[in-house]
Amino acid sequence: MKKIYIIHENNEWTDHLTKRLDQLQLPYESWHLDQGIIDLTTQPPEGVFYNRMSASSHTRNHRFAPELTGGVLSWLELHGRKVFNGSKALSLELSKINQYTALTKNGIRTPKTIGAVGTDQIIQAAERLGTVPFITKHNRAGKGLGVQLFQSVDSLKAYILSEEFEESIDGITLIQEYIQSEDSFITRAEFVGGKFIYAVKVDTSNGFELCPADSCQIGDAFCPVGEEAIEKPKFEIIDSVDKSLIAKYELFLADQQIDVAGIEIIANANGEAFTYDVNTNTNYNADAEAKADIYGMMKLAQFLGQELNES
Repeated sequence: MKKIYIIHENNEWTDHLTKRLDQLQLPYESWHLDQGIIDLTTQPPEGVFYNRMSASSHTRNHRFAPELTGGVLSWLELHGRKVFNGSKALSLELSKINQYTALTKNGIRTPKTIGAVGTDQIIQAAERLGTVPFITKHNRAGKGLGVQLFQSVDSLKAYILSEEFEESIDGITLIQEYIQSEDSFITRAEFVGGKFIYAVKVDTSNGFELCPADSCQIGDAFCPVGEEAIEKPKFEIIDSVDKSLIAKYELFLADQQIDVAGIEIIANANGEAFTYDVNTNTNYNADAEAKADIYGMMKLAQFLGQELNES
C-alpha cells in the first residue's frame, strides 16, 4: 500500500503532523534518520516522501542525520519517487550562504553577509563588512545558533579569541549587517505546496529565539531590547502582508523546488524589507493558530494526502 513517508530526526516536531494525518485517516510511516542504512541495490517503496530534516540536528546528538538524509533523498530521486523538500531544499536548509545566493538570484534582498573559515578570516570579514553594529551567525544553524551582536571589530576579536567562541558545525561563521527593526518584530511567511498560507508577526523585544514550535527552547536570548515586560503575544497571525514580496517568494520556492517553508523577513526603520532565513522544516505556533483559526499542519497533511491520492 502506498504511504506518506516522513523523513526527520525530531519526534517532538513531527508529532503535530502525524496527529493531523491520523485525523484525516491517511497512511504514513515515520523515517527517523539519526541512524540508518541506504541500500542502493534496492528500490524505495511506493508513495510520497516529505523531508523535514533540520539544520540543528547536531544539537540533539544527531550529527550525521542531514548527511544520511542527503543520501536517502538522492536514492529516492534516482528512482523517480515524488519527494517534497528534496535535495535542493536540503541544500538550503543546511547552508545560509546557499539560501542567500538563491534568494539573490530571485531578486530578493538579503542583509550584507560575508562567510569565513578561520579565526583571522572571521576578523577580516568583519573589517571588510565595514559597518557596525553587525552580527555573527552559524552558516549551518537553526535555533539561533551563533547569533550575537557586536558594536565593534575589537569586541568581536575578544570573543573570537576567547573560550566562549562557538564554531559552526560546518566551520563557516557568517558576519552580517545588523538590521534594526523599529518596532522590534519580524514577519514569518508560511508556505505549503509552494503557496502562501499565512504570515505571523513575531515579537523580538525579548530576543531572537524565533522557533514557533511549542517545544522549542534555547538558552540565551539574542539582542534584547530593554528590560520592560510587555504583555503581548510573541506570535500573532496578521492580515497585512506585502503581496508583491509573497509573489516573489512563491517564484523563489518554485525555482528551488521547495514545497514547504517558513521565510523570515525584517524591515528597518525606513521600511526596507530584508529576507534573512528560509526554514524548510517549518513549525507552527499553536496559540497563534487557534486565535486565527488556521492550522499549518492540517494544511500540510491535506496537501500530502492529496498528493498521495494523485500519485
